[in-house]
Amino acid sequence: MEINLIRKSGKFNFEAQNSGGFSVELDAKAEIGGEGKGFRPMEMLLIGLGGCSGIDMVNILAKQKEELNDIKIAIRAERREEIPSIFETINIHFDLYGSLSTQKVERALSMTFEKYCSVANILERSAQLKYTYTIHQ
Repeated sequence: MEINLIRKSGKFNFEAQNSGGFSVELDAKAEIGGEGKGFRPMEMLLIGLGGCSGIDMVNILAKQKEELNDIKIAIRAERREEIPSIFETINIHFDLYGSLSTQKVERALSMTFEKYCSVANILERSAQLKYTYTIHQ
């Protein structure tokens, strides 16, 4: 895995690119001179959590032969005041659409967060990670 960053403009605006050619822009918060030209680095961690857990949920539910029509993920996080201002709490909510078994959804969530999602495994070492879900039939 390789990521390369180049400074695009301003003081803190970077473009990150992976080996597949996909890119994303990053910037710092306005209080230190950021210009709102991209995601902040800590937001990228939450994006990674959402993507990792979302991929795992879709994959596990498919293997359980569950008919998942759509999935939406909302993440809310709080950081501590002192430096380094790491995450203290992270709440991730899944809106799941389809004719789904509650038991299989709960098993998929358990497998996602206890075994498969590497990003969750890293983040829960420093933050309290909670997940919830709603099934929309």
